[in-house]
Amino acid sequence: MQSEVSSVLQAANSSIEIDKRLYQEDIQGSIAHCTMLAKKKIIDVKKSKKIIVGLKKIEQEIYKKKFKFEIKNEDIHLNIEKRLFEIIGSDAGFLHTARSRNDQVTTDFKLWIKKSSYEMKSLIHLLIKDFANLADKNIDVVMPGFTHLKNAQPVLFSHYLLAYVEMFKRDFIKFQNVIDNLDENPLGSGALAGTSYNIDRNLTTKLLGFKSPTKNSIDSVSDRDYAIEFLFVSSLCAMHLSRLAEEIILWNSDLLNFIKIKDSLLTGSSMMPQKKNPDSAELIRGKTGGIYGNLNSLLITMKGLPLSYFKDMQEDKVAVFNAYDNLKLNLNLASQLIKGIVPNKQKLFHAAQDGFTTATDFADYLVKKGISFRDAYKKSAELVNIAEKKGLRLDQLDFKTVAEVDKLIEKDVMKIFDIKNSIEKKISYGGTGTKNVVSMIKKIKKEFK
Repeated sequence: MQSEVSSVLQAANSSIEIDKRLYQEDIQGSIAHCTMLAKKKIIDVKKSKKIIVGLKKIEQEIYKKKFKFEIKNEDIHLNIEKRLFEIIGSDAGFLHTARSRNDQVTTDFKLWIKKSSYEMKSLIHLLIKDFANLADKNIDVVMPGFTHLKNAQPVLFSHYLLAYVEMFKRDFIKFQNVIDNLDENPLGSGALAGTSYNIDRNLTTKLLGFKSPTKNSIDSVSDRDYAIEFLFVSSLCAMHLSRLAEEIILWNSDLLNFIKIKDSLLTGSSMMPQKKNPDSAELIRGKTGGIYGNLNSLLITMKGLPLSYFKDMQEDKVAVFNAYDNLKLNLNLASQLIKGIVPNKQKLFHAAQDGFTTATDFADYLVKKGISFRDAYKKSAELVNIAEKKGLRLDQLDFKTVAEVDKLIEKDVMKIFDIKNSIEKKISYGGTGTKNVVSMIKKIKKEFK
């Protein structure tokens, strides 16, 4: 007979404050398991119905916050089971037939991650729509594109926004991959070896909405790849959001003043009354590190575990739930930020004129006159040096000065230095030309209605 567990171990062992979030999935899995047991005549149909009625009552109690969770009952599974005994009596003992907490918990967790991945897809879908709407309202706004945070070439503000759409489209697909990759039902694997009862795993698979049952009982209870993949995709999505947040912080700074942000998304200073700080964007950036930490935490937990189940795995839900909470918050904040942005069109346009951003266009002009690109590059650099010495932009040079660079240059060269012309000349698929951007916005709006 095992002696009473120490209070310290009890506190360490209990996960109820974390895994009580799985109550819907736990009850869903138990109802499916109970239904299958009755259909296979492993338990009596009357007992099965009694158990299911009790489980549904417990679900309502938890939903209405009338359920008392007990630390001594360790986790959500035992808390529900103990309450079921209180409601229906000894018949509750039949529910755990042909089932272990090992396959029960991973089934619950898979169901929760599947549901949460769909939720993340929905939030990303809304964010993409917000980007498309902002781009559509500002199709003709010109801004500088950057490499190394230096002005590189003029682009459309709308095109810049669509770059983030591509990032989030990849996240959208990756969360679907999480769903597809975890879509095997571990229920029926038992503690690790399966069960001697004649259960129907295909039935529980169908009832729980999985694609198929898992194929190896040992792997079924020891697998946490689905949790790690969820954390990885969450980390990737968080990274994209953090890059966006950093961009918004820079654009909103007094140094650049590229955008204005809705006041409701800014906060004041406790000391300086004039301040309006982009805390919403800073919080997105700040919470990203924690999401990375959640991924790293679970990878480290799993790296030293042989097969099959160990109590270490109880820590998986701490990491996943924390990442879920923060990513959900960040996605909602990002949507509000995108809807609250107004570009400073004049400031963006003037910034796009700085830094000789049409120098490449001049090189391309010379190439079309028959000069090799490397020679054209040198001649374009020569023109930039001339403009720098004169303290002028390329479009402020006179034709005579430009023509001194090469004898093949004609008067049509002057339109090359117009930044709007530069943008419209980018006709390659995926480029910043207006026609392409308009087409992409239409495509995105159709795909993400």
